[in-house]
Amino acid sequence: MGQLIKVCKALTIAGSDSGGGAGIQADLKTFQEFGVYGMSVLTAVTAQNTQGVQGVYPVPLAGLEQQLISIGSDLKPDAVKTGMLFSGEYIERTAYYIEKFGWNNLVVDPVMVAKGGATLLGNEALEAMKKHMLPLAKVITPNVPEAEALTGMEITNDEAGREAARILLDKGADCVVIKGGHLEEELVTDLVSNGDKIWELVDQRVYTKNTHGTGCTLSAALTAELAYGKTIESAVQNAKNFIQIAIAHGIDVGSGHGPVNHFAYRRILHEQL
Repeated sequence: MGQLIKVCKALTIAGSDSGGGAGIQADLKTFQEFGVYGMSVLTAVTAQNTQGVQGVYPVPLAGLEQQLISIGSDLKPDAVKTGMLFSGEYIERTAYYIEKFGWNNLVVDPVMVAKGGATLLGNEALEAMKKHMLPLAKVITPNVPEAEALTGMEITNDEAGREAARILLDKGADCVVIKGGHLEEELVTDLVSNGDKIWELVDQRVYTKNTHGTGCTLSAALTAELAYGKTIESAVQNAKNFIQIAIAHGIDVGSGHGPVNHFAYRRILHEQL
């Protein structure tokens, strides 16, 4: 008889990316790399590849609810992350079940603004995000445009970033990670604040077109670390290390903007042992 191994479990609530670089697929790949048992609740199915998104098809609301109930009634996750939640109604329903099942180790990746600047959620969903999701979040991981949308302010410098972090903490999140990749600077600075202190994670910018799934992967790595019971400080740093290596060691697939390399960190770590 085989030996049973107790593992930590992580749940992602997000959309599917048929191209495999972002969304549910990126999250599950990342969970696997960290050695946590990955589970998923799909909010929408997308038709996309390295050239862009060709279609978005939401899961029926009843299907979203049943997936959440199925997980909540049998497989208690040690940490949960949200990605693309599609609409205000989906956000509200998701928040209801997260609170109902007591999933407190929650990472909210507020997928609202794409890298090209396109708005992915309307005003109704934005308000639902602020009202229902942020108060439940242990960590929220917006990029700069998303932080601007959530706070209603422009972020062009460090002082503005710190003020935006304070506003987001006031909305209920325990910790805020404002990702600096959208700011066109040679050094990429992520601003982290937990209310007690503010610190920066700084890395050299990697000039590559293969950055699809960066935000999903960072938040999934952070979720995996929290599932292990790591402190927020440690989890954020390890997630940052993971995504930096994933970007720096890209893989060549497709003819457009390719994905980050989810297995680069493990390979490099094994080479160093």
